[in-house]
Amino acid sequence: MPEAIVIGLGKSGVAAARLLKQEGWEVELNDSSTSPTLLKQQQELAIEKIPVKLGHTPDLNNTHLPKLIVVSPGVPWDIPILVKARELGIETIGEMELAWRNLQNIPWVGITGTNGKTTTTALTAAIFQAAGFNAPACGNIGLAACEVALANMSIEGDDQNPIQNPKSKIQNRYDWIIGELSSYQIESSVTLSPRIGIWTTFTPDHLARHKTLENYYNIKAKLLNNSQLQIFNGDDSYLSKIGLSDWPNAYWTSVKGQDFLIGEKGFYIENGWVIEKLSSTSAPTPIVEVSALRMVGEHNQQNLLMSVAAARLAGIDVNAISHAVREFPGVPHRLEHICTWEGIDFINDSKATNYDAAEVGLSSVKSPAILIAGGEAKAGDDTNWLTKIQAKAAAVVLIGNAAPAFAQRLQEVGYTNFEIVETMEKAVPKSAELAKLHQASVVLLSPACASFDQYPNFEIRGDHFRQLCLIEQNSGVRSQNSE
Repeated sequence: MPEAIVIGLGKSGVAAARLLKQEGWEVELNDSSTSPTLLKQQQELAIEKIPVKLGHTPDLNNTHLPKLIVVSPGVPWDIPILVKARELGIETIGEMELAWRNLQNIPWVGITGTNGKTTTTALTAAIFQAAGFNAPACGNIGLAACEVALANMSIEGDDQNPIQNPKSKIQNRYDWIIGELSSYQIESSVTLSPRIGIWTTFTPDHLARHKTLENYYNIKAKLLNNSQLQIFNGDDSYLSKIGLSDWPNAYWTSVKGQDFLIGEKGFYIENGWVIEKLSSTSAPTPIVEVSALRMVGEHNQQNLLMSVAAARLAGIDVNAISHAVREFPGVPHRLEHICTWEGIDFINDSKATNYDAAEVGLSSVKSPAILIAGGEAKAGDDTNWLTKIQAKAAAVVLIGNAAPAFAQRLQEVGYTNFEIVETMEKAVPKSAELAKLHQASVVLLSPACASFDQYPNFEIRGDHFRQLCLIEQNSGVRSQNSE
């Protein structure tokens, strides 16, 4: 039985281990951390005969080496153990690549970008599902890709006699796979080749891991180069400069109208409609009214364009697209409306983990707003974000490790109406208080930071914000009722 090692015990790592086990590998899971949650997972996987080593890094110094190493997305691709594995000739791949190898006979829509990819992925999946396709969203959203691969394999599990059911090995549970792909997942994928590739935006991010902007760009570009059909956000300042010189056959999008379309084919907004132009000779065709989308902001119109483009290139009819867009509720943690209390909207934008996403968040809400920001800071240019704060924020409440540095940057640009409160528990009531004081219509959590200083991920940070907002709302209602 061939031996494989999985590094990283997150959702993706566990799914990869289970998939390898199903394929007949002798598999071992490793994680350099340990915690009560990981210990519980260790016990659960032991029942499945998948050994888990916590607080441990695999040893590649002995003569008994694994044939394959699979890496979870959160594990840096250049850590010493992986560099050594590649030097030793051990095949080293990411969890996404493993899933792709099991699902490559199903067409994929692969969606990447610095910002916008989650909304685009969720909306694309909703449209494909409205058209009757079994098309799960997976990867950096929803299910781990290997969970989808496992579910697809299970269709074969009951077919013990291939003679009685000769088609059992070629059936698929899924019609399309809609994958949100981070740079981490693309970096560790070797052969991943979607039918349709989408690139939403490109701004500096994850440079602590990727080192240079060029490296970051090349990783993203690999996915699009491997895609049969390519869709690009033509309004993105970086991507539009590269344009047709690098991507001559791509479909481009623009919210600004046909005159701003890069090249002679693509999707654009004109007179309140999404318009399709599939070739230089084809007539422009209206597809869906922009007003059908409930989500606010020009950036969401751009996400709409890219999702509609993918659907049309997949042959989905206009009625299914229109229905899905009208019913689409948005995604959690991205400008998610939590509640309204005394005329103040509380909005969860926890997914805004960098300056550019946080700037978009502020741009999309009414002013004046009370902004909650901070967490674990990332490298990047904060200039436009600070300008947007000056224009739209009545006050800023700072949390997390980045709070002192953010306070200094705000002072440097002459903005003084901020307060360091450190934790979300203090930030929500303080923001409500400030909103009343400044007659602000919005309290916005849009951190411009990763969450790892105080939370396992941005979802849990957003869930905590939601919980605290509802507590604040309920306590206010109780207070009013007691008077």
